[in-house]
Amino acid sequence: MITMYPKAEILFPSSLIPRLGDLRESKWQRLVKRVARLPEIHPDRLAFILMMIRLDGCLKCYNGSFKFMRGCELCARQTVMQFKESDEHLLRMYRRARRDIEKHLRTHGYAGLAEPPSMEEVLKKKA
Repeated sequence: MITMYPKAEILFPSSLIPRLGDLRESKWQRLVKRVARLPEIHPDRLAFILMMIRLDGCLKCYNGSFKFMRGCELCARQTVMQFKESDEHLLRMYRRARRDIEKHLRTHGYAGLAEPPSMEEVLKKKA
């Protein structure tokens, strides 16, 4: 099917994480680099996605809106670049999303998915 807006997703897609690393200072860059290497179901990566959904306002995006027509990558890049607060504030938003993910996983688990590997296991595989 051909669509008018091929760049739009329903929510922030995790495939865009690596493309956001160059937008802020070193603390942001380190966070993006770290979570981009993780498996898609890793809680740290899920927390980053949740933070971006909140930051971008993905839940208010709809077919035909200006943000939707521009696509997720441009929306996310512009939102991060124009964020007026410090990188530390973004990291606090990430930590809050991480706590929310942990709480959800404690309550509901991974809905049948295998537990993600630990960070140590991920780094061993990369080496």
